[in-house]
Amino acid sequence: MKKSSEELKALKKKGRIMKSKRERLTTFVMQAPLTIWTVLFVLAPFCLLAFMSFMTKGPLGIIQYTPTLANYKEIFNPVYADVIEQSLVIAGWTTALTILLGYPLANFIAKVKSKTASLLTILLMLPLWVSGLVVLYSFVIILNNSGLINTFLQNIGVLSEPLQLLYNNFAIIVGMIYMFLPFAVLPMYSSIEKLDRGLIEASKDLGAGPIKTFFNVTLPLTSPGIFAAIILTFIPCIGYYMVTDMLGGGTSLMIGNLIYRQFTISRDWPFGAALSMVLALIIFLMVVIYTKLGGDLDDLGA
Repeated sequence: MKKSSEELKALKKKGRIMKSKRERLTTFVMQAPLTIWTVLFVLAPFCLLAFMSFMTKGPLGIIQYTPTLANYKEIFNPVYADVIEQSLVIAGWTTALTILLGYPLANFIAKVKSKTASLLTILLMLPLWVSGLVVLYSFVIILNNSGLINTFLQNIGVLSEPLQLLYNNFAIIVGMIYMFLPFAVLPMYSSIEKLDRGLIEASKDLGAGPIKTFFNVTLPLTSPGIFAAIILTFIPCIGYYMVTDMLGGGTSLMIGNLIYRQFTISRDWPFGAALSMVLALIIFLMVVIYTKLGGDLDDLGA
């Protein structure tokens, strides 16, 4: 009897070991594709760019593997420093206006019936199903001197001469807002939808008005969604060069435009890699600030 009891314990222990091995094997099989993808298409290119940023540009754009800090020193050239500053300003304005426009929309979608909310969410995502080039050409048609807006305002007698709405920072910010509004609304909508309505009712019962309730209850509780929207708008806005090229007409440059030109026109890959590292640093700092302010990285996928 004693022997059989010991054998039973040994069998149970062996079964636990085998189960643990199976679980580890299952975890490895499930995580291996994502790990391989991350290493090949995220970590390896990033390390390659970091390595290249310390190399030297040779004749005809050939990379010379001579370590140097000249690429990073060149960034402090007033011309490039102004581009970085302008990128931050345009991205900041775009983010602020996108949040101001997107929050009321997210709040409205969260308060309607579920079927209507689903329909509105689909309509919100429709622009993402259309080619970006088509959207930007549409803005060119709308904003140019003989476009829809200027033609309408002149026909009704509001304007005697057309407004310069295209090929400036105004056009860039308008295009950016249109492109990134869905990315800002979705996390804010998710955060507002999870809000406990009982807290709002309690605030009203305690005598707080709508404005006080919003700033003291609703806004703090939905701040994770706002932080996520800021990250999802600000980060891609800095490097999105297509809007700047088409709606800015080359009058304004952002970091994305500068990096694109270094890798294509100037063929200065080391300097382009150094600019890419600066952009990566800005993104990293934004994510750090986001987490320090209480944001959850999981909300970025909401």
